[in-house]
Amino acid sequence: MASHDRARARQDGTQPPGNTQDWSPRLALLVAATFFMEFLDGTVLTTAIPNISADFAVPAADVNITMTAYLLTVAVGIPISGWLAERFGARRIFCLAIAVFTVASLACALSQDLATLTLSRVAQGAGGAMMVPVGTLVVLRGTPKSELLRATAFLVWPGLLAPVLAPLVGGALTTYLSWHWIFLINLPLGVAAFVAALRLVPPSAGDKQRRLDWPGLFLTTVGVGALVVGLELASSHPDGPWAALSAAAGAVSLLAAVLWMRRARNPLFNLAVFRTRTFRAMATGGFVYRLTISSVPFLLPLMFQAGFGWTPIHAGIMVAAVFIGNIGIKPATTPLIRRFGFKAMLVFASLASAATFALCALLTQDTPQALTFALLVCSGAFRSIGFSSYASVQYADIVPAQLTSANTVSATLVQLATGAGIAVAALLIRVFDGLGTFPSDDAGPYRGAFLAMAALMLASTLDSILLPRHAGAEVSRVPAAQEPEPDVSPPGPAPAEGQPRPRPAGGPARRP
Repeated sequence: MASHDRARARQDGTQPPGNTQDWSPRLALLVAATFFMEFLDGTVLTTAIPNISADFAVPAADVNITMTAYLLTVAVGIPISGWLAERFGARRIFCLAIAVFTVASLACALSQDLATLTLSRVAQGAGGAMMVPVGTLVVLRGTPKSELLRATAFLVWPGLLAPVLAPLVGGALTTYLSWHWIFLINLPLGVAAFVAALRLVPPSAGDKQRRLDWPGLFLTTVGVGALVVGLELASSHPDGPWAALSAAAGAVSLLAAVLWMRRARNPLFNLAVFRTRTFRAMATGGFVYRLTISSVPFLLPLMFQAGFGWTPIHAGIMVAAVFIGNIGIKPATTPLIRRFGFKAMLVFASLASAATFALCALLTQDTPQALTFALLVCSGAFRSIGFSSYASVQYADIVPAQLTSANTVSATLVQLATGAGIAVAALLIRVFDGLGTFPSDDAGPYRGAFLAMAALMLASTLDSILLPRHAGAEVSRVPAAQEPEPDVSPPGPAPAEGQPRPRPAGGPARRP
């Protein structure tokens, strides 16, 4: 019976991490590439806003709706993605997501007015909302826990690099080609990803009996959407009441969703995932960590340009140091976690990141360029360690039945944390500017924002400190090497007198 259940689990795609040998680095790399496309398109349009504004003959501020529409659609579409994967099969939904994203990218490039571009961005966001959580689920289901660190190392890099590279990629394409190429570049990438997905993603049968929790979906979608709108308003119009009202409405709706799903027979999410200590640490301390880290690509270019008077290209080169730190530390991240464990690395990454934030507040335009560059390289390295640790430890103790819920909740929280990081950073800049804490210093408001973010980063360490010493050990420890099989061959004839006894197979010769 047990063997029948395991065979069925492998067939329908519900095999848990730790019980399968289907780990595929090529599949993880494919999913990571689709993540990079989705993350990049979230912010790459920023540098093209003036050109789009001129082409469509609309105010530049109006073009921001294309970014808001994309981010909002991704956020509200994530909660249903887990149910879609279970109902229709993860392979089918993942391939559909890539197709929708690619076709919508073509529609964006062909848009002749702002309304068409905005609607195309909504369609693009719908594809992106399915790509991220469903792609992660595909990788997790085929990864034993002993390989989870390697798998998440592939999946983490898009979230680290895309926010840093987006201004450079968008600026280069817009300057040397046109803003349309920001979307056209997705076409060959999308087609290649679709073909690769058909070959690499294992087929899985959907559960036709899986019912959709309509009240839970409605309350969650409204809550997440209202929170995203509130965060967007807080970053652009913090003085008005609408940001606070929208955020409050979102919080109330999400609270109602939690109360409903705790009593529902077939809830949208299995909230029992929050009883797992390592997952709960990701949902609380990890949320704060991602919030603060997400503010860096927003704060640094502003401080360098508005505070120091640097040119955009000068600021962009300096911000690229964060990217170098992200990539440079990657080969050492997994060995470090295996050597010291999740708890130690989470605490270290948070404390070290807080220190780099505080040091960023001390930078001036007269600080030696090499010193500034080195500081940002270190900041990127610590950022990478923290991201990888949180991304891996959150699934360390999740049981198979909770994997889909844990993955979908995690994707939703990551999306909210990213938006919250930019909104909180923008709000802090306005607060310190209004207080006049740093008089006669153009970079003063940004210094204050970095110091506040350093304090928030310190707060994120509390959950990590309270984790057990060996939290997530099943994932972080080095897989035990196979023991040599004992020699069970029948004894041969006794050796002649004076000749040495033959050596046992697989073992050293005994000393006489």
